Amino acid sequence: MPLDPHARVFLDRLVDAGPDPTVDPAASPIAGPQSPETARNAHVRTSAWAVAPGEQVATVHSLTAPGPRGGVPLRVYVPEEPDGGVLLYFHGGGWVVGTLDTFDGVCRSLANRCATTVVGVDYALAPEHPYPAALDDCLAVARWVADGRLGGGSAPRHLVVVGDSAGGNLAAALAIRARDGGGPRIDAQVLVYPITDATMTSDSYSQFGQGYYLTEADMRWYWQLYLGDRHGKVEAGFSPVHSQDLSGLPPALVITAEYDPLRDEGEAYARRLAEAGTTVRLVRFDGAIHGFFRFTAVGDSAVKGHDAVAEFLRSQVSR
Repeated sequence: MPLDPHARVFLDRLVDAGPDPTVDPAASPIAGPQSPETARNAHVRTSAWAVAPGEQVATVHSLTAPGPRGGVPLRVYVPEEPDGGVLLYFHGGGWVVGTLDTFDGVCRSLANRCATTVVGVDYALAPEHPYPAALDDCLAVARWVADGRLGGGSAPRHLVVVGDSAGGNLAAALAIRARDGGGPRIDAQVLVYPITDATMTSDSYSQFGQGYYLTEADMRWYWQLYLGDRHGKVEAGFSPVHSQDLSGLPPALVITAEYDPLRDEGEAYARRLAEAGTTVRLVRFDGAIHGFFRFTAVGDSAVKGHDAVAEFLRSQVSR
């Protein structure tokens, strides 16, 4: 399918806005100097025009959950008629960028559409905190919520993990670790264009690795910062498509974007889950680029993606 015209407008505006700080100058016409701080600032600037104002929810409040290196900041979104469950949201950004503020709109939208309390997790970022720091934070929060610490002593009726891109990687890896390490019970997982393969060898990298927002050079940079001295290795903890055992995992919705270098590895992970006996729904958004799930001011693909999550959870998690 042709590139979504809204995505083309978005890409053109990115070029007009100037350098992209996360890429190799030799690999991209919009390249610039690399530093985590510059990349984080660019992420915030893009969010300012690509993300629409968030929807109203009944309440929003902040709190901190205990983590392995100290407190993990959370933002809790409660809809008008919550169903008693909790959806943990792990944001994208290559494990290096992303904040509770830049994903605030996604969390608000999901809270309303899923009628579920959504908890945005501000996990530790690389390179200051390389793997497995982010995963450790997310798992600690999941266990804390499952123990009823969020609900005044009452465990949630269901616990769902949702993440996009690097957050999808964390959600997938958390589901595996929870299965292998004594919980908590995860009732469903939603993986939005997830990073699943550290080898970066899929055909979609060759097709869409340059010129479609997320680039191959971006991903190489992100992996280097996230893995630190593990860079160049392939382990199931950060490359879940290479896990030897994907049985016994919660039902999964995997969303991919047609014009995304991560497309093939997300779809490969969906196939491996299905082969292992997991209930899987795979939805490819034709014409879309990486990041569309967050860009609510760029066409209607983001809201359609949020609706797909709500539909999936209605089918898998009873009220």
